[in-house]
Amino acid sequence: MDWLMGKSKTKPNGKKVPAEEKKHYMEPEYTKVRVMDFDLKDLVALPTKEIDLNEWLASNTTTFFNLINLQYSTISEFCTGDTCQAMTACNTIYYWYDERGKKTKCTAPQYVDLVMTFVQKLVTDEDIFPTKYGKDFPNSFESLVKKVCRYLFHVLAHIYWAHFKETVALELQGHLNTLYAHFIVFVREFNLVEPKETCIMDDLSEVLCAPLPPHTHNHVTER
Repeated sequence: MDWLMGKSKTKPNGKKVPAEEKKHYMEPEYTKVRVMDFDLKDLVALPTKEIDLNEWLASNTTTFFNLINLQYSTISEFCTGDTCQAMTACNTIYYWYDERGKKTKCTAPQYVDLVMTFVQKLVTDEDIFPTKYGKDFPNSFESLVKKVCRYLFHVLAHIYWAHFKETVALELQGHLNTLYAHFIVFVREFNLVEPKETCIMDDLSEVLCAPLPPHTHNHVTER
């Protein structure tokens, strides 16, 4: 499906998205909840010089795709064409652009489906994400990884903006916070998403990506 290779751009549609009275995900009782309490920069850094950078990017990108897809699936029943008539996050509406540059305003579930279908196609393509030893990555690999990470950020931002209450009700905010912080530290480490794209969530990023004090234990107790 060649049209899935289209661009996605962040542009307001001339109408402001109604702002929430309060960003519930910024409340300390929620931001302090994580499922781990170690330094994420150590986790995302390229382990050794012997490991190829592209292999490291491929492995992590695939993992983030699977985890973000799973996280979205936990609230997907609440994300419908009626409840989320546009793919929104903060004061931004995300449009889908096909390969001919045609702009399409999608419902959030439609947009997420386009993203996940596009990424699934890429990460399972042996010519783009090779798994066999000795096979080279294509010259376009880094640009494709950047596109994937930009799309995945849109999904995470929408979950926080539109479905955080459901996430809390499911007691999954610790998992979401940890996944988001891990992802942001990763894309920053390798310059995979432009700051102008992620700035709409900078307040949350700064809180969640700050190293936790050594004596702090804010992890979630698994049950």
